[in-house]
Amino acid sequence: MSHPQVKRVSTVFEKWVIALSGLGLVAFVIVHLLGNLTLFQSGGSAFNAYAAKLESFGPLLTIAEVGLLAVTLVHVAATLITKKKNMSARPVGYRQWRSKGGDTPSNLSSRNMVISGSVLLIFLIVHIFQFRFGPGVSQGYVTEHNQDQIRDLYRLVVETFKNPVMMVLYTTVMFVLGLHLKHAIWSALQSLGLTRSGTSASLRLVGLVVGILLAAGFLVLPAWIYFVAAI
Repeated sequence: MSHPQVKRVSTVFEKWVIALSGLGLVAFVIVHLLGNLTLFQSGGSAFNAYAAKLESFGPLLTIAEVGLLAVTLVHVAATLITKKKNMSARPVGYRQWRSKGGDTPSNLSSRNMVISGSVLLIFLIVHIFQFRFGPGVSQGYVTEHNQDQIRDLYRLVVETFKNPVMMVLYTTVMFVLGLHLKHAIWSALQSLGLTRSGTSASLRLVGLVVGILLAAGFLVLPAWIYFVAAI
């Protein structure tokens, strides 16, 4: 039988892994959104130049992508392990769900983190496959930048989101992203020991605001492309 102290250390370590990997993924989402904002420039020259710059990093880009995948898998694995332990320790659910950090009843986002996280993981895989390994220069998606021929990724993005089905699916996933981040950011800060008496409500607000801003940023892009952008 495991010593209680060992169990506590293991639990704290798992929470730190989930928190740090989760915050790392939030940082990636922020950077990704900032890069995608170049889509607003008409004609797509800025976005294509941004994409070409990333491609120019070659092996470094591949290492970054592998690192992102590793962080994602670690986050997912640690979350599932913790979830399984919690379910084993509490086989019968509470009558009234309550959050870990106080007396406030838990909400939709906090009770469905595994579900929303699974949706986001599936979306990430599809999204990367669609745009990272989708049609390129050899398939006619080509444009010029500084007298060089580069991939016209802007065209692919616009064609994708001009499809109403893709636009609706993407919009739905972005709502899921907002709900996931709303609780995830606060939970990560709590796991790192940053929540204290009187600060929990403020940190919940931070999670809510960041979740709304990131989801809104990603929601505006496909809407603008669908209704306004042209190839």
